[in-house]
Amino acid sequence: MEAGRTLLTEIEPTEPELLDPRTLAQAEARVKASEATREQAVPLLERARTAHEFAKTEIERAKKLFANGTISHQELDNAEQKELTTGEELKSAQFALRIADYEMELARAALLRTRPANSTDSASLDFKIFSPINGHALRIFQESSAVVPAGARLIELGDPSDLEVEIDVLSADAVKIKPGAKVFLEHWGGEAPLLGRVRIVEPSGFLKISALGVEEQRVNVIADFEGPPQERKGLGDAYRVEARIVIWEAAAVLKVPIGALFRVDDEWAVFGFVEGRAMLRKVTLGPRNDLESTVLAGLAVGDAIILYPSDQVGNGRSVRPRANPAKLGL
Repeated sequence: MEAGRTLLTEIEPTEPELLDPRTLAQAEARVKASEATREQAVPLLERARTAHEFAKTEIERAKKLFANGTISHQELDNAEQKELTTGEELKSAQFALRIADYEMELARAALLRTRPANSTDSASLDFKIFSPINGHALRIFQESSAVVPAGARLIELGDPSDLEVEIDVLSADAVKIKPGAKVFLEHWGGEAPLLGRVRIVEPSGFLKISALGVEEQRVNVIADFEGPPQERKGLGDAYRVEARIVIWEAAAVLKVPIGALFRVDDEWAVFGFVEGRAMLRKVTLGPRNDLESTVLAGLAVGDAIILYPSDQVGNGRSVRPRANPAKLGL
């Protein structure tokens, strides 16, 4: 369907009702409110368009500076994220203006039908609804002719080529996620994972019952796809994906399996394997997940450690590996 050209439905207003002065004044006030809303949407659209044009100029400048080694990769990523964000804000402002136009037309039509109309101009009051966007009909709520109340949903439209991802995460994890974070979208039906970027972490959470019946406080994280729509061909509205959000990354870091770590005097430690003996090594850890942790101090590349040490393993005690000792690497 095409914006402004595809006819979605045609509404024939009912006969005018006899309105008391108060209800009539409310109808007139709704017209004025809708006109004011549209007037407010116009400068917001212009501001969003100006911000997007400036962001596009900034990213072109940032690419040249990055090529010359003047700015860091992080500054280039920030410029790209700003261009993406302002682009989405521009789309939102365009939709807001279209919605304001339709609300103004609806309010005016409702006010006109409060006055008696003769048979010659009755047809001119029929309200035709055209598609406000280029896209597809996602859901049809009213399939046949019927009397519908004001505000009833008739049809839901959308553009499958312009999707966003809604990811609900635990609130304890949401505080670690920042706008611009990299997102890997997996198990969506395609062969390769899709790449996205976090646009916003919603400031309000909600209660959700897990599959085990546990109450969890969760937060929605909104992410945008990166790359052309052809990469996600077939993916549509309300489809399921699995997301992995990168909250920290670095190159050439030393890692240790979680199964080798234990606590000693409120510090983390591991047992190193040195010449057939277990040697206690206290370590300083960095960011970690459920499987492994980064090591900031206490170990070096190539050190052999003991995985899953039992209570029988002690400092300086003779040990023998069941297999080749696990050695740390980058």
